[in-house]
Amino acid sequence: MWIDTHAHLVSEQFRDDVDEVVKRAKEAGVGQVVCVADTAASARGCVALARRHRGVWATAGIHPHHAAEATEADFADLRRLLEGEARAAGGPVVAVGEAGLDFHYDFSPRHVQEDVFRKQIRLAHEFGLPIIMHSRKAEERVLDVLAEEGVPEAGGVLHCFWGSAEVAESALAMGLYLGVGGPVTFKNADDLRSVLKSVPTERLLVETDAPYLAPVPFRGKRNEPAYVVHAGRALAELLGVVESELAAVTSRNAARLFGIDAGE
Repeated sequence: MWIDTHAHLVSEQFRDDVDEVVKRAKEAGVGQVVCVADTAASARGCVALARRHRGVWATAGIHPHHAAEATEADFADLRRLLEGEARAAGGPVVAVGEAGLDFHYDFSPRHVQEDVFRKQIRLAHEFGLPIIMHSRKAEERVLDVLAEEGVPEAGGVLHCFWGSAEVAESALAMGLYLGVGGPVTFKNADDLRSVLKSVPTERLLVETDAPYLAPVPFRGKRNEPAYVVHAGRALAELLGVVESELAAVTSRNAARLFGIDAGE
C-alpha cells in the first residue's frame, strides 16, 4: 500500500466528489492520504475530512502564496487547532504546513513569506510536529531559514522536490525527507531523475500534490491521490527497485515522519 503524503483535498476542485476521490485512492492501493492545508480555514477543512475518513490525516499551515493575507487571528486559529487536534492530543493533525517560500510566483512579498514561514517553524517546534515545506525557486533560502530557526525535532520534508544535487545533499544532511510526485514522470525532468538516483530510499516520500501536477498519463488533468501509484511506479523503475518494496519503504518513511501506522 502507498501513502500519498501531500494532497490538497479541500481544494475547490474536489468540492463535489471528495468522498469518491478518497474511495478511489483506497481502491487503487493508496491506504492513507495526508490532506495538506494552505490556510487556517483549509486546515479546519482537512480536519473535518480526516474525521470522516479513516486513513486521511490533516495538516495545519499557511502556504507562501497566502502569506500576505495571513493575520494574527489566523495564527491564533492555527494554534487552537494544533492544541486540540494534533496527534499528541488524539487528533488527526500530523504536521505543520504547507509552509515555506515561493520565489517563482512571488504572490506575497518575500519578507512577508519569510516571516510567516518562521512563525510556522516555531509552531512545529512548540507542538512537536514535522513541517511540510514549499520551496519553489527558493530551495537554498528555505534551508537557510530552517537552519537559522532549527529543524524541528520531528523533522520535515521538502515537498514536490525538484532541486539540484547540492540542495538534495544539504536537505539530507539536515535529516529532511524529499517528496516525489508527478514531475518524476515528466519528459522534461531528466535533471530531477538524475538527482533522485543518488537519494537513499529511506529519505523519500511519494505524493501527488493533488489536484496539481498529475503524472503521466494524466498530465494536464486533475490530479488525485489514486495517481500516486504512477509516480511511485516511475520512481521504483528509476531506482531499480521492486514497486511493492518501494511502496513499503516510503510508507514506513511517512509513518516515521508523521507518527502514524504504516499499515493503518
